[in-house]
Amino acid sequence: MAYIQFLGAAGTVTGSKHLINTGADSGGSKGFQALIDCGLFQGLKEWRERNWQNTPIPAREIDAVVLTHAHLDHCGWIPRLVKEGFRGPIYATPATIDLCGILLPDSGHLQEEDAEFYNKHKKSKHSPALPLYTFEEAQECLQYFRPVPSGETKQLCPEMSFRFVPAAHILGSSMAEITLQTRRQTRRLLFTGDIGRVRDRNIAPGKVVHSGPTEGETADVLVMESTYGNRQHPTEDPRPELAGLIRQTMERGGSVVVPAFAVERTQKFLFMLKELMESGKLPRIPVYCDSPMAIKAVDIFMKHTEEYTEDTHRLVAQYGSPLEWSGFQFALTPEQSKRINESKYPSIIVSSSGMVTGGRIQHHLAQRLPDPRNTVIFIGFQAPGTRGFTIKSGAPEVKIFGEIIPIRAQIAALEQFSDHADTPELLQWLHTFPKKPGATYLVHGDPAASSQLRDTMAKELGWSVQVAQWMQKVPIS
Repeated sequence: MAYIQFLGAAGTVTGSKHLINTGADSGGSKGFQALIDCGLFQGLKEWRERNWQNTPIPAREIDAVVLTHAHLDHCGWIPRLVKEGFRGPIYATPATIDLCGILLPDSGHLQEEDAEFYNKHKKSKHSPALPLYTFEEAQECLQYFRPVPSGETKQLCPEMSFRFVPAAHILGSSMAEITLQTRRQTRRLLFTGDIGRVRDRNIAPGKVVHSGPTEGETADVLVMESTYGNRQHPTEDPRPELAGLIRQTMERGGSVVVPAFAVERTQKFLFMLKELMESGKLPRIPVYCDSPMAIKAVDIFMKHTEEYTEDTHRLVAQYGSPLEWSGFQFALTPEQSKRINESKYPSIIVSSSGMVTGGRIQHHLAQRLPDPRNTVIFIGFQAPGTRGFTIKSGAPEVKIFGEIIPIRAQIAALEQFSDHADTPELLQWLHTFPKKPGATYLVHGDPAASSQLRDTMAKELGWSVQVAQWMQKVPIS
């Protein structure tokens, strides 16, 4: 019998990996095995340690990967999968492949840098500390990527085909709509990946790609994210509060540090800063973008104009590429990054990673968190167990590079920047389904969020909804 097995993002909000097995045949074959997403576990140690474990299904026995989008918690384990022996195709939209081409090697590079730092300063319990995969190993995995445009049907095997439908989360993001032929019937499975917001541009401005996932979907089995299953995004325009926070920090002689996801969030935030400065709502102060991956992603965003919102088209036409803006500086090399920390003047520093799980943002926070003149602004979700979660939650200190850093800087969070649909937006989308799925499984959420969304969907929609469990197998019948 065909089944789905949840190998990640079950009981947690990261590490998305969902296996489809078409089922054994009379000849003893194990069936065709496709992996929907292949992400890194982040956050709590118990989850991060699973990045170092072999796949429960041997990598060489997985026939294909279908990738919904280019965020590390959905694609960041692909180099490790290849390192373990996977040699099949990895299907993704063209924009997702372009982004993975910079994101995955950058991830390998950062892991090598972190391992080198821990070894140099003897901060690791392991001797030597090793990267999960290297820059070179990440580069090698890119040869297995195969582009599939949104809406085009791709046959994986005689029993299974799929097509991508827009998810409106980030550039290139899609849901994977799977058609599975069993002996008796045809079944449609829908894996949402991350679902973008159905949003009002005055309430939550700055979205780069089209709003709202594709409506009117049908599915016999729905596997859906639940990141914001117990929360609702604020409805206020974030721009006045953002401008106020930055002005107050400048007045006391401090700098603003913004941990931001390198893909989409950084680009969106830079355009918003530019608009605020051009309109006179912010002074023209230096803005540093310290993320080589985010800098390279700017060129990819400028390439894929087919996914822009009207606002993005207008901003690009008016201001051009951020790489050419006066007063905005982009640090590609470690030396350029270090010079940012040598500056004593107020500035805005935008750096990754967005949840402070690695990358150059750690250096900026280690230097600036102890100073009460500074402000740290979070503009993205912080998974439990990450440094970002610790800082945002009001902790008095945080460990960075093995050292305890006191937190005296002002801490703020603007939830309007999220690219995940919240509960009302998810329900708005689900109401467009012409009929309810036979079964719905919630993934990619912490237990409280998934459980509350399950109860809300059962009450308001009358659907059969379960919270997926790690390693659980569910039949496709």
